[in-house]
Amino acid sequence: MFSGAQISLYPLADDFVGVILGALGALDPYRDRLSIETDDISTLLVGPPEVLFPAMRDLFVAAAKSGKHCVLSAALSRGCPGEPDDPICRSDEIGGPAVPLDERKRAALGAVRSTPSTDQPVAAQFSLYVMGTGDHMDEIYGCIDFLKQSGVFDRSKNFCTRLRGDAGAVFATLNEAFCRFGPGAGHVTLDITISANSPTAV
Repeated sequence: MFSGAQISLYPLADDFVGVILGALGALDPYRDRLSIETDDISTLLVGPPEVLFPAMRDLFVAAAKSGKHCVLSAALSRGCPGEPDDPICRSDEIGGPAVPLDERKRAALGAVRSTPSTDQPVAAQFSLYVMGTGDHMDEIYGCIDFLKQSGVFDRSKNFCTRLRGDAGAVFATLNEAFCRFGPGAGHVTLDITISANSPTAV
């Protein structure tokens, strides 16, 4: 299976280059388990979800600790039939419909509740897309039920769900949505926007 994320980090500050460069060291602990390719638009991270999400979290938290308004935009995909299998992406985390939906929701909640705090509040919105299955709405509704119990659910919006809370719990919730819902060997994507230190009033 192939899993990866196209990410773009946007510090909304005059010294945005310094904020980005200062945050890149947060990826160092993950470099041996990720393939990383950067161009002038985005950075592709390829690897298993249990590495992808902590790497994105640590990069974003490092940038947000600057105190500047920072936004991370990411498109994640797993199991795309148009991508080749990649050994670096092997994961024990992904569980699909072979495991009953209620059991997957319980496991997802347990994982989120055991996540350590980063002391960095964030807001996020995301959309889950389960491809190529007739029961995709069952999976999406199951994910929504999990989100409402996750402790970081804020509200539903048109085309997406809004989350708010500590970055640790928010990224863990996104990880669980990505891994636990949809077919284990099927195509699932997430579209994510995460913001910290926004001057806009909550």
